[in-house]
Amino acid sequence: MQTYVETAEPAGSQTIARRFGLGVSSATIRSIMSELEERGYLFHPHTSAGRVPTDRAYRVYVDHMMHRSPPSAEERTALKAGLEASRTVVDEVLHRAAQVLGVLTQELGVAVGPALETVVLDRLELVRVSSDRLLLVFNLRSGVVRTIFVQVPATVAPDAVQRIAQLLNERLAGHTLREIRATLPERLRDADPSPGVRELLNIFIAEGDGIFELPEEPAAVVLSSAQMLADQPEFASNTRMRNLLQLTERRDLLRQALESRRRSGLSITIGGENTDPRLADLTLVTSSYRIGELAGVIGVIGPTRMPYDKIIGLVEHTSQLVEGLLE
Repeated sequence: MQTYVETAEPAGSQTIARRFGLGVSSATIRSIMSELEERGYLFHPHTSAGRVPTDRAYRVYVDHMMHRSPPSAEERTALKAGLEASRTVVDEVLHRAAQVLGVLTQELGVAVGPALETVVLDRLELVRVSSDRLLLVFNLRSGVVRTIFVQVPATVAPDAVQRIAQLLNERLAGHTLREIRATLPERLRDADPSPGVRELLNIFIAEGDGIFELPEEPAAVVLSSAQMLADQPEFASNTRMRNLLQLTERRDLLRQALESRRRSGLSITIGGENTDPRLADLTLVTSSYRIGELAGVIGVIGPTRMPYDKIIGLVEHTSQLVEGLLE
């Protein structure tokens, strides 16, 4: 396995005998490799005399044989420097984390932002952009910002808009979006009864489910440059490269593959273990990160031939750095 991971070339018995000095003949090694092939741990690619590991072999290696390599001092420094430059804005931290992780691992770095359902509202801002439209700015905890438009009557006075913003912050700040949707009528029912303000409040009460249900956007899945994978032998063919580029455009597919990992800690799915056949030639190594009640995912996607011992350590260390920056 080590020979194939390092060279991307099928390994034969003579190559293994020369390289590792196991003290047995190449014939003995060949016999053992044949037995491993019968058991589903190795296979012959094309007509090559050498063999390569199967997904099953990688799984046994990761679960029972691998010794993790912690990130080197240089790698830790590179990760810390790359992430600290982004300060505490979630989207920027995740973008930099995916980029730096992609460079260090030579795989496709990937990150998924926190689910907004459980994010806490810090404050709201209302900006009038036309006579009948307000821009509602959600300033969410840990630097997440989202905006939506709210349709209002053209007769609403500017001071009523300011009063609504004040009331919304008084009654809603410090609660999650899920809590706000569930309790919005009760929180606003006894608020300012003056006609202009009441009219606006009724709009927020009537449309609360839609206003406070912010959709997850495709941009919440962050990717590093696909060039890291393009340089690997697995993607030398035009077909494999085209499939890779199509994959990077399918944020919905990647989201579906990564969403379930938000609270699972370290997660590794190898080749055919991925439920979507479009990921059957790839490995996903991810680690979840937490910011209070929020959870997201950081990791890499690459061919099943990857140095798992090194990559796992880098992914876990990166998720810890992300948590530290966003706390």
